[in-house]
Amino acid sequence: MIAKFRDKLKNQKVIVICSLTLCVLFLITIFAPWLAPHDPIVVDLAHKLQPPSMDYPLGTDHLGRCIFSRILYGARISLGFAMLIFISALSIGLIIGIIAGYKGGWIDQLLMRFGDGLMAIPSLLFVLGFVGIWGAGLKQVVLGLILVQWVYYARVIRGMVLSLKEQNYITAAKISGSSTWTIMRKHIIPNVLPSLAVMGTLEMGWAIMNLSSMSFLGLGVQPPIPEWGAMIHEGKSYIRTNPALMIYPGLMIMLIVVTFNLLGESLSDRFGVKRR
Repeated sequence: MIAKFRDKLKNQKVIVICSLTLCVLFLITIFAPWLAPHDPIVVDLAHKLQPPSMDYPLGTDHLGRCIFSRILYGARISLGFAMLIFISALSIGLIIGIIAGYKGGWIDQLLMRFGDGLMAIPSLLFVLGFVGIWGAGLKQVVLGLILVQWVYYARVIRGMVLSLKEQNYITAAKISGSSTWTIMRKHIIPNVLPSLAVMGTLEMGWAIMNLSSMSFLGLGVQPPIPEWGAMIHEGKSYIRTNPALMIYPGLMIMLIVVTFNLLGESLSDRFGVKRR
């Protein structure tokens, strides 16, 4: 009993620490214009590759731009668009998953076979192909990642709905004359959202990694917009002479992805949600 309580308390600590860390990061994205000491895109070659100082807390890059300011503004891109991908993919997956699971029959088969076709293509390859067709840019990358991700949510939600619609309270609601929309709104959606919120914390790390990867390859965020993956791409030419250009944004990516993963793992263990 004591060991079980200790493990539960330890898990709670991880959830609290990760939640506080993410709150701080989200506050940084909101207040970045007030926290940043310099304009992140203004070029000042007279101060290029400067070491950390009072004016430039993390030094400057090869174009004299403040690294600290660019990292603060880069958090807005990484976190903001990762959240957009999550919410958009979840919304699409929620609608399609509920329809497929609740209606069943040919509708279920059609939607799921279409999803299987998308899942047969590796996500990174799909996004690369999508960007190759429609051109490089943040909008194209975000849309490509949404088209990849909704399938996962749809399949998970479909499985939940298939299980839920066999429950006695759903049968009772049908007998009482409740409409399909009422059953979904009152009984189906409230029961699947908690599990999806848990999975979403794991998928946020996935979205941030993919956004940064696309920007590192030069297919996502385009210069001079600050973004962590793009900053690593710009700093790779100075990896021997000034590795800080890559280290700082790399550490930020690692911090946020590890935090989301730890939070997701802890929540999934606590609520018994299966992971991919």
